[in-house]
Amino acid sequence: MVPMMDLLIFDMDGVLIDVSRSYRKTIQQTIHIYLKHCLGLRANLVSHEEISFFKSAGGFNNDWDLTSGFLLYLLSISKVPPLPKQKKFSFLDAAVLYLRQRLSNFHQRKALCLKRTHLSSFLEQVKASGGGLKGVQSVQKGLWDGWVYRSGDINQENLVKRIFQEIYLGNKFSSHYHLQPLFYRDKGLYLREKLLIERKVLSSLRKKRRLGIASGRPRFEAELALKRFRLTPYFDSVVTLDECEEEEGRVLKASGKRVKLTKPHPYSLLKVIEEMGISNPQCGYVGDVVDDMRAARAARKESNVLAIGFLGSHTNRKETEESLRHAGADLIIETPAELLRLI
Repeated sequence: MVPMMDLLIFDMDGVLIDVSRSYRKTIQQTIHIYLKHCLGLRANLVSHEEISFFKSAGGFNNDWDLTSGFLLYLLSISKVPPLPKQKKFSFLDAAVLYLRQRLSNFHQRKALCLKRTHLSSFLEQVKASGGGLKGVQSVQKGLWDGWVYRSGDINQENLVKRIFQEIYLGNKFSSHYHLQPLFYRDKGLYLREKLLIERKVLSSLRKKRRLGIASGRPRFEAELALKRFRLTPYFDSVVTLDECEEEEGRVLKASGKRVKLTKPHPYSLLKVIEEMGISNPQCGYVGDVVDDMRAARAARKESNVLAIGFLGSHTNRKETEESLRHAGADLIIETPAELLRLI
């Protein structure tokens, strides 16, 4: 028996918005460009299924982290020599030149490709080490960290984020970051996104319940989708990566402790509930990946939250359902229409 819900909270990517041809494609192309342009390596494109499989290890709510973790994995199976430490740079061009020079004598016999059995074994180890990018680094003992420049300013040495943002935003990259593109000069892949839950369904839900969003997107990219698909009127609260990072900064300043408040941490869900101003509400959180389910379960320490797994955007539904249930999903839905029956 599903309890009466006062509030429905949605993840954005894979639930409200189909990102299979935007963020997932951006991950693919970022990995390809990084390997080819920054390292001079040949590699077959990773598949959408392999990206989903990687994400199922948990701890990869941030696509920059997922991209970095995948790059580290590919390098570890490529026979590229370990490079545990990074050299610091103030300009991207200098970082790229350094990486290319370090691999100038490395002769690659064939393009990198993945073997599902090896990837599966590797991800089991990542899960056992806590998941996410830290799990990857733990399994690899940090031996390949020096090859993947993923931290710092987007204009100095954060190559992963720079390539990723150029591909995803396209012509909006320059206006948002006030920088010229270096790696990609085509249309932004955000234009390939489609709505997964139609506005008429959201309208029906909104008439009966309060609606909110807890997303791992940066605020600018969340608002890009909300405006493009005319979704803003349906949601009373939208919490994004920006709010999580702002709170992380406040915690660091107040206590000196570094914390990670993105999912699977429940902060974004609890922030939406707080902003609604409803006393002791019954909530449902609709997500499509394991970190969403774990965040909903963790939020129960402070609020009544039902973890609802959504299969709408997945092709490998049987595997996805199993992983969502294992992560704590209370119920699984396959279509947006099922949400209307729930309430």
